[in-house]
Amino acid sequence: MTTSSNEGRVTSHIEGDRELILERVFQAPRALVFAAFSRPEHLRHWWGPRGWELPVCTVDFRVGGRWHYCMKCVDETQGEFYGMESWGLGLYEDIEPDKLIRYTDHFSDADGHINGSMPSTLVTLTFEDTERGGTRLTNRATYASKDALDQVLEMGMLQGVTQTWDRLDEYLADNRG
Repeated sequence: MTTSSNEGRVTSHIEGDRELILERVFQAPRALVFAAFSRPEHLRHWWGPRGWELPVCTVDFRVGGRWHYCMKCVDETQGEFYGMESWGLGLYEDIEPDKLIRYTDHFSDADGHINGSMPSTLVTLTFEDTERGGTRLTNRATYASKDALDQVLEMGMLQGVTQTWDRLDEYLADNRG
């Protein structure tokens, strides 16, 4: 019998024509992985692809609360992206401690006004223990249409998530103890 593991890499597939499912196993306790997604003091260290920082990150982590953030490219080798800011606003809809976070993620401006010309995403994160003491993170990203999903895929979202989760894995490795 052959077994496989997605430990250390992101797996992805599309369900229907508007839902992207991403999954990865992290060798860290579920409570720590959950905290990494829910506390600004963690998010500031790993959220965003390589070469990007999070100079703004405010989190009101409760149902009805919001997460407002700015990713900024600080890597000169990224050419036209260098210096670019990308603002986001997450609106929390459901939270089950150490198990689930559901929020709608919007592109926004620095004042938290939603950019209606860009697709929003209903994000459902689930956190599950693995047999080896790690955490399986599943991200279900649901879009209003196939075109909206295609738009974010064309923007490089899969590559961005892969790099972001690689940074998360490195951060967790440094903060397990």
